[in-house]
Amino acid sequence: MTAAQDRALSWLRAAILSVLMSALIAGCGGDPNQELRQWMDEQAKTVQGKVDSLPIVKPYVPFAYNAFDLPDPFKPRKIEPARGSSKLAPDMNRRKESLESYPIESLRMVGTLERDKTMYALVRANDKIVYQVRSGNYMGQNFGIVTSITEVDIKLRELVQDSSGDWAERQSRLLLDDQEQKK
Repeated sequence: MTAAQDRALSWLRAAILSVLMSALIAGCGGDPNQELRQWMDEQAKTVQGKVDSLPIVKPYVPFAYNAFDLPDPFKPRKIEPARGSSKLAPDMNRRKESLESYPIESLRMVGTLERDKTMYALVRANDKIVYQVRSGNYMGQNFGIVTSITEVDIKLRELVQDSSGDWAERQSRLLLDDQEQKK
């Protein structure tokens, strides 16, 4: 045999050997998920599937809105004062005093003074103006009338209107502002 035939024969042997080795390796490997598939098949035999029936859908019944003539609950309404039905109703024709334009919560009592045996309270509004008030003056937005003044507080009688339009009386106090004393 010649050298060229010898090389061709050895190349052929190497090719056949590599094909056989590949086939042998492929045959040994098998399916890597075989155990998983076998377990799934076993579980599928024992499981009984059940699907719940769909719920019954009730037919839609539209709502008929018949309250067009009633007041809109989303719009603010002004409560009209009762016409002469309450003895507590405030005098709406009275000239308003300057402290009636402020809510009572925004007013601060900052001191007192006495002149001619009359006690006056010093009240500061949120615009930093200090006013003098005495018994009988009005302050706050709820028709509050000053009933008494001491060195530590101002007592008020306010008139408030409930949702039915009736007037009610309530007592409130405006205490001396301690922070003003510390300054």
